Amino acid sequence: MIFLVGFLWFIRTAKALLFWVYLWQLKDYHLGRFIDHFRTAKGKQIFLNPLFLGKLALFATLFWYPQAVLLLLGVYILEGTLVFKALSQKKLLQPVWTAKTGLLVLLGIGAEMVFLALVVASGVKYVQLLLGFDIIAPAVFSFLVLCFQPWVVFMRNKVIAKARKKREEFPNLLVIGITGSYGKTTTKEFLAHILSKKFKVLKTKEHQNSEVGVSNCILHELNETHEIFVCEMGAYNKGGIRLLASIAKPNIGVLCGINQQHMATFGSQENIIQAKYELIESLPQNGVAFFNAQNKYCMELYNKTNIKKVLYGQTASFPGEENILGAMAVAKELGMTDEAISGAVKEIDAAFPGAKIQKGKDGFTIIEATYSANPDGVMAALEYLKLWPGQPTRSDSESRRAGEASKKIIVMPCLIELGKASKEVHKAIGEKIAEVCDLAIITTSDRFEDIKDGTEAGLRSGEVRLQDILFLENSKDIADMIKHTVSLNDVVLLEGRVPQALLSYLV
Repeated sequence: MIFLVGFLWFIRTAKALLFWVYLWQLKDYHLGRFIDHFRTAKGKQIFLNPLFLGKLALFATLFWYPQAVLLLLGVYILEGTLVFKALSQKKLLQPVWTAKTGLLVLLGIGAEMVFLALVVASGVKYVQLLLGFDIIAPAVFSFLVLCFQPWVVFMRNKVIAKARKKREEFPNLLVIGITGSYGKTTTKEFLAHILSKKFKVLKTKEHQNSEVGVSNCILHELNETHEIFVCEMGAYNKGGIRLLASIAKPNIGVLCGINQQHMATFGSQENIIQAKYELIESLPQNGVAFFNAQNKYCMELYNKTNIKKVLYGQTASFPGEENILGAMAVAKELGMTDEAISGAVKEIDAAFPGAKIQKGKDGFTIIEATYSANPDGVMAALEYLKLWPGQPTRSDSESRRAGEASKKIIVMPCLIELGKASKEVHKAIGEKIAEVCDLAIITTSDRFEDIKDGTEAGLRSGEVRLQDILFLENSKDIADMIKHTVSLNDVVLLEGRVPQALLSYLV
C-alpha cells in the first residue's frame, strides 16, 4: 500500500510544484507581490478550502489511528485522478518554461524523490510524513525559489553589467524612457511606429520592461543601425526606475500617468510618485521631460522640474488619446514634420488605444481590453464604452426611428495590488459602472462588495443605467449570461484579465 500511496503522492506533489513555480513566476519572483496574492480571494482559497483543512485533520488523526491511512489513500486517488484529467484536457497549470523554471522544477522533483525514498524505506508507519510534506509543500517550494534567488541576483547583475558596457559603445544613440502607472506600453508602441517613418528604431518587446528585460533587449537587439531606442520602464519598488535609467541612459523621459497601481508593493502613493519621477531625475541637463497633462500627479511633477519640459494631452478628446498626443509631441521634438507625424498616426487603429474590437459569434461587438488593468485604464475604458454609438436593438421600423440605444456590458476582475486605496478605487469604479453599463459581471470576489456599494451610490445619484451586477467566475456561466442578455447591436467590454476560456465561447 505504501508504494501506491507514494506514487499518487508523487504525482499530486509534482502538480503542486508546477503551480508554486507558476505563481512565483507570475509575480515576477517579487516577494511583496507574492505575499499580496494571499490577500485576494483566490489566494486565501489555496489554504481555506475543505481539502486542505481536511488534510490537516487527517494528519493529526494518523498519529492516533494509523488505519486512517485508507482515508489518505482515498484522498490521493482523488487528487491523482484530477491530475490526469487536467493533463488529458491540457489544463494543467504550469509556468512558462525557461532555464530558471526548468531548473527549479528539476530541483523540486529531486527533493520529492529523495523524501519519498526515505519514507518508503522507513515503512508504512511513517506514511503520515508524506501528508506532512504535502501540507508544508508551499513553504518548501517557496523556500527553494528564495534559496535560488542569490544566484539569480548574481546572474542578473552580470547581465546588467554587460548591457551597461554595450550601451556605452553607442554614445550617439538617443534613448527615450517611458514610465508611469498606466499608458506605458501604448505610448511606446505609438511612438516607435511614428518615429520609424524617419529613424531606425529599436523598442522593448511586450513584458520586457524590467532590468533584465531591458538589458537583454540591449544585448541581443541593439546594433549599429539603430538611431533611437524606445524603452518602456516598469518597477515595483523605489529605485527600480533609477536602475533601469542607469542601464539605458535615456535622453528623453515620458511620464504617462500615475495612480494607485502596485501600491501594495510601493507602500504609499508618495512612494509611487517618487519612483516614477526617478526617470526624470535621471535625465541629463540637456534632456527633455514630457508629462501627461491629464494626470494631476504628472502636473505636480511638471511644476517642480527644472530641465526642458513639455506638457502633452491637453486637447485629448477621448480616453487614451493623450497617449497618441504624447507620442506625437516627442516626434515633433525630434524634428519630424506635422505632415509626417499625421501620416503615421493615420496608420494607427486608435479607436480605443490598447484595445481590440471584434465581433462575437452572435453579431454583438466585443471590446477586448484584457491587458493588465489599472484604475485609470478601467475608467477610460468605461468612458469609451459610454461614448459607444447607440444602435437599434429591434428590427421593426418604429424602434429604428426611435434609435434605441445598444446594451452595454462589462466583464472584469477586481483590481489587485492597490493596498489601502483598494476599497475607494473599487467604489469609484462601481459608480462609473452604474452610469455606463446595463450589466456588470465581476469575475473575482475580492472587492465585489465594494464595487456593488459603488453601483448603489450611483443608483442614488440619479444618472443610472445599470440593471444588474453579478459575481461569476466560470467562463461558461459568464458566456451564457452574456448570450442571454445581448442582441445583435450590443457591446461587451472585456476589461483586465478575465478567464482565459471566455473568448473561446464568445468569438
